[in-house]
Amino acid sequence: MLSLLDTDLYKFSTSWAYMKLYPEAEGTFTFHDRNNTVFDKDFLTELELRLSKMLFKGLMPKEKEWCCKHIPYIPQAYWEWLYGFRFDIDKIKVGLDDEGHLQIEVTDKLYKVTLYEVPILAIVSEAFSSLYADEKDDSFSMDEVIRRLDAKINIANEHGLKFSEFGTRRRFSPYVHEEVVRRLKEKCPVNCVGTSNVFLAMKYDMTPVGTFPHEWIMFHGACWGYQEANYLGMRDWVRTYDGDLGIFLMDTYTSKVGLKNMSLKFAKLFDGVRQDSGDEYQIGNMVIERYKQLGIDPRSKTIVFSNALDFLKYLDIHNYFKGRINVSAGIGTNLTNDAGYPPANIVMKLSKCRLNENQEWRKCIKISDDFGKHLGDDKEFEIAKYQLGIE
Repeated sequence: MLSLLDTDLYKFSTSWAYMKLYPEAEGTFTFHDRNNTVFDKDFLTELELRLSKMLFKGLMPKEKEWCCKHIPYIPQAYWEWLYGFRFDIDKIKVGLDDEGHLQIEVTDKLYKVTLYEVPILAIVSEAFSSLYADEKDDSFSMDEVIRRLDAKINIANEHGLKFSEFGTRRRFSPYVHEEVVRRLKEKCPVNCVGTSNVFLAMKYDMTPVGTFPHEWIMFHGACWGYQEANYLGMRDWVRTYDGDLGIFLMDTYTSKVGLKNMSLKFAKLFDGVRQDSGDEYQIGNMVIERYKQLGIDPRSKTIVFSNALDFLKYLDIHNYFKGRINVSAGIGTNLTNDAGYPPANIVMKLSKCRLNENQEWRKCIKISDDFGKHLGDDKEFEIAKYQLGIE
């Protein structure tokens, strides 16, 4: 970690929403490796050493001042609290199972535990990348990373592709990440509209971007039921932010369900939606049709595509929807981990939660438009599918 701010903006926005509305709520985040990589004890030792360094990261006075000025929709009281926050390494349970698969789990108040997700993923990704190469190896070439990046920047600049950098969690290294953002600021200042990484946004005078994650809807689904989850999640987001951060992440229980739950009120209040799984063209058409059903001109709204995009794929999507709805993108791994080695395919999701310590723990699930992104308990899947009419 470069700083306590070396994380995605949505971690702070979601943390404040929990703190404001559900300060006694608790949750557990659980690590998932979609590739089921087998590691050895040497890797675990190295990872534990890297994780231990999180303990020493705190907010600096100039960072607090910058956040108060540049992220005004999160109140100063939150940044004052964050100034005294430190990660508790004892809360991070890390190990290998009998087959060598990495296991990580963290439990705490939701407004605190949500802050662990992105730094842990970034550290695991960096440790994973170091198995292949690092910046000191002859096999690694920063020049090659920049060459690939410049080709992407040329595509964006030539075709006017608006995008944000979303690559903290699966970056090759902090060094590569920073060099990518530096280059985007220099060579793509118009079309790269921001970065999700708050520290780099501050350092390079860029806009920090992000709204809320799947965990926000998963929390609502676990506590109040799957049929109400999207609606209540949108309601609580509006209660917290009053129109700021207005992109609705719609696919926690499939995009079809999310769009159905998007009422006229919220369709007008939110600036648009984010598509993070499934077929971009099919789901984009569903979004346009939903806005039309509600009597809203789709051209006044935005779809942010963020599902494992590269720039050629994004160009095709952009051209397909041009003139029908505004299009943007969040591009992560393709920017910050295109170093010539296989990137980790890892996530860390809310696995259980409760409203307070007197309540029973409830399991959290995610039913994506991509089968490979489903997460959670099989029995809970069946309950949710029945309630939501998902086949």
